[in-house]
Amino acid sequence: MGHHPAPHPTRRSLLRSAVAGSAIFPALVAELLAEDARGSTDPLAPKPPHFPAKAQNVIFLFMSGGVSHVDSFDPKPKLVADHGKAVTLDHPETKNRPGYEKLFLKRPQWEFQPHGKCGTAVSSLFPHVAGCVDDLAVIRSMHSDHSNHYNATLGMHTGSFNQARPSVGAWVSYGLGTLNRNLPSFVVIAPHTPYAGGQVWAADFLPGSHQGTPVVPGPEPMRNIRPRVPVDRQRKELDALAELNRVHLDRHDHDPDLDARLRSFETAFGMQAAAPEAFDVARETDDTLKLYGLQRGQTNWFGWQCLAARRLVERGVRFVELIDTGSSGNWDSHGDMADHGRLAKNVDQPIAGLLADLKRTGLLSKTLVVWTTEFGRTPFNNSASARGREHHPWAFTSWLAGAGVKAGTVYGESDEYGIKVARDGVHVHDFHATILHLMGLDHTRLTYRHSGRDYRLTDVAGNVVKGVLI
Repeated sequence: MGHHPAPHPTRRSLLRSAVAGSAIFPALVAELLAEDARGSTDPLAPKPPHFPAKAQNVIFLFMSGGVSHVDSFDPKPKLVADHGKAVTLDHPETKNRPGYEKLFLKRPQWEFQPHGKCGTAVSSLFPHVAGCVDDLAVIRSMHSDHSNHYNATLGMHTGSFNQARPSVGAWVSYGLGTLNRNLPSFVVIAPHTPYAGGQVWAADFLPGSHQGTPVVPGPEPMRNIRPRVPVDRQRKELDALAELNRVHLDRHDHDPDLDARLRSFETAFGMQAAAPEAFDVARETDDTLKLYGLQRGQTNWFGWQCLAARRLVERGVRFVELIDTGSSGNWDSHGDMADHGRLAKNVDQPIAGLLADLKRTGLLSKTLVVWTTEFGRTPFNNSASARGREHHPWAFTSWLAGAGVKAGTVYGESDEYGIKVARDGVHVHDFHATILHLMGLDHTRLTYRHSGRDYRLTDVAGNVVKGVLI
């Protein structure tokens, strides 16, 4: 557009005024104005999947810090029996690492019992989620490429352990577009910034509109969303912009850039009503609040995050991530595994309540629920009396539930102590390929051309884990 004379000199100032007047996402203004020069199509328009999808939405539950698999979803009777036994590790990552010359097995602090009709064993750390095992596909053979929080968190979200890449939520938004133009396609709810920071929800080289919108639980979860000028005045400004754009469209062969931009500002305008309503959990019944363990008026707990997620997918948000960073630390229990008990109590009932609520509202049949962490924790330590556990990327547990998932199953296994994968390993790339597959996306075809090559979430690897699919 820059090479054409501007037919209406006030168009850009009006564009800024309409959005800045309501203080809605100044970054969006910069992105849209920049696109004047480079051209664009509507990046959030709904797109058909590569093949019929099982799921329409994703709720991604991320337990930041590293949940111990051997204390939660991966029972190891041999680890209990051999507590205190010295072990020698044969793994490339242990070479030349101080403290790894002599290690001792450490038993779990919570007892395991079979649950549900399927009989999947879960520890007493998660008593409420244990009651949901008939809905879960538990993967006990996850493995990752890095033992540092930053890198492992980056890998679990972007498929890259060292370089900035788009988040899985951004890829889903890019591949499928949005179902509700009055709300973002990708929302991240977290009380604190996790390891790897904003890269967890970044779009990187994808169009900026696919970046996750961060939400902080509290009385004003989405800031600067309420208008600073009366709605009727904003409506008049947008109508004026629309008329100017229509004139420009007619003069320039209906340039799709302008049409896309017009819809983007209509979305920003619509969010002023849609977003506050979506996050207003006070509209829910007492029974629903109780299901999540919420007190009426409470906004600062993981239960609020879970209920908000249900309300968002109900309203068509494509990808919702809930990050448990906790108000007093995360799952990084080096000093004392007793921390896991406090942390689990914060998320256990809300997660079970979310699954139950999705089932009773019929949303579970079209929503994929993902539970994961960046890595597990060591089944050993450098002292038999050590109270904590260290980082462990060689084997850990994640689970899936909902649309297209083979419920009430266990996939893969770690060895007798939970140290390494013994069968049917699932790498992070495989995990991502499976999530995309359930959304109707072929991970090898979901690509974006950048810096002279085609990039994808799974890099040059990844296989769909068919054993967890219906």
